[in-house]
Amino acid sequence: QVQLVESGGGLVQAGGSLRLSCAASGIIFKINAMGWFRQAPGNKRELVADVTSDGSTVYADSVKGRFTISRDNAKNTVYLQLDSLGPEDTAVYYCYANVVPSHTVRSSQFWGRGTQVTVSS
Repeated sequence: QVQLVESGGGLVQAGGSLRLSCAASGIIFKINAMGWFRQAPGNKRELVADVTSDGSTVYADSVKGRFTISRDNAKNTVYLQLDSLGPEDTAVYYCYANVVPSHTVRSSQFWGRGTQVTVSS
């Protein structure tokens, strides 16, 4: 099994910054894509950012230029730097990882439990 543990959420004023981290552990041969979704109350879960194993990134239009995703493959960890935060960024942020447990087994998607980000105006 694979566990994802997020950290770095909290309360910040508008215009401030946070850095989220998500570390994967367990039976891991390789990790394909890693990334972050978020879900605000009453809203659907939406993709925030994604990064492949070779470093290619995708961002939601709403966070382009403000958020930066990165990963450390040696540590099986993905990061999300959140800058210029606004109240609209308030949500629970969930990390995910597409993990290959061995070279003979297909990949599976794993999720963290989520970390709350609250931005006050």
